[in-house]
Amino acid sequence: MANSSIPNFYEKSRKERIKAVASFCGLSQQDVKILESQGGISFADADKMIENAIGTISFPLGIATSFQINGKDYLVPMAIEEPSVIAAASKAAKIARKHGGFTMKADESYSIGQIQVVDVDVKSAISKIMKSSKQILKLANSKSQTLSKMGKGAKQVFCKKIKTDSGPMLIVELLIDVGNAMGANVTNTMCEGVAPLIEKLTGGRVILRILSNYSTKRLVRGTAIFDKAQVEGQKIVDNIILAYQFAASDPYRAVTHNKGILNGIIAVANATGQDTRAIEAGAHAYASRTGRYTSLTEWKKDKKGNLVGKIELPMAVGIVGGIVNVHPMIKICTKILGVKSAKELACVIAAVGLAQNFSAIRALASEGIQKGHMKLHARNIAAGAGVKTDKIDEVTRRMIKEGNISVHRAKEILKEL
Repeated sequence: MANSSIPNFYEKSRKERIKAVASFCGLSQQDVKILESQGGISFADADKMIENAIGTISFPLGIATSFQINGKDYLVPMAIEEPSVIAAASKAAKIARKHGGFTMKADESYSIGQIQVVDVDVKSAISKIMKSSKQILKLANSKSQTLSKMGKGAKQVFCKKIKTDSGPMLIVELLIDVGNAMGANVTNTMCEGVAPLIEKLTGGRVILRILSNYSTKRLVRGTAIFDKAQVEGQKIVDNIILAYQFAASDPYRAVTHNKGILNGIIAVANATGQDTRAIEAGAHAYASRTGRYTSLTEWKKDKKGNLVGKIELPMAVGIVGGIVNVHPMIKICTKILGVKSAKELACVIAAVGLAQNFSAIRALASEGIQKGHMKLHARNIAAGAGVKTDKIDEVTRRMIKEGNISVHRAKEILKEL
């Protein structure tokens, strides 16, 4: 089985990195050419994807190494502009391997569609809707032959009454198994398809017919053990737990804590063509499910004193449909990842979120995050000043030592060298 722990991956040239990735997942020569292109799409491609297009914009695409999830090794593509995130995720994955990596589990890919009904006797309408639930499901499923043939599609009808300033409203909800798709389009299509029947049954008036991005029927959860010796000892383990408890108890800390988790999650989502806004909105809503915003992760010790991390959040993702089918670079990233289902992709994304969270709070609980951040920031400044690869480390080292990280100083040091 391929091993995702590639020695000295960071030190390799771009060509060597691509060669290692291609060997790991069997990329073709055409795949490699796309990886070597700048962004993977032309303006003509972009013009077909959005309105009023004027160009394209690229983000750095990197590979997180050493991930082992449910016994399988992964190289994880991550698209992100923030330095240190990919390195941090890779380091966490390497530490987690000692105790079997990440153990993850995802729910079935159930999407929730909502139909808003007003000007209605809610109690009477609920009874009518539930009595006609089979008819509603049959009509909904007629809107997607693909899902029906796969034994998926609309599975259940739910109703709820909500109170508003304009009076009570009936919300009819469809629970839809969308398979390996993210499912927004098919969910919206089914909601719009059954709306006339809902109006006929209730005598009310339908307003909105749309999915919910609060995907509570589509959770992913998992855990990993980080050996106390590799975490740098019991004191750091204890400090990490105290740092987590801070986030669990204070929304001001929890927001930044969860932002670190999403650094990892959204980087993978970007690389694989997911709806990042839906993922973020669902995650933050889930963090507030108790009525108070809190951490998406949990950190404790096991009996041996090792650090144990857990994560749980909604994860509506897909490997078919939308941009996944049309963007060449995203196709390659999905191939590199090697996932075969939306559930598997959800597990990988959440595992990266847990890994990133570990690295962030480990740094915060020990030397702080600025040491690593400033080193990478200094490298970026040096590169922007025109310093070539063979001298960038020395220029960076001297700027950090002097406490003068600027383009001007980088150019001065370069002249001195």
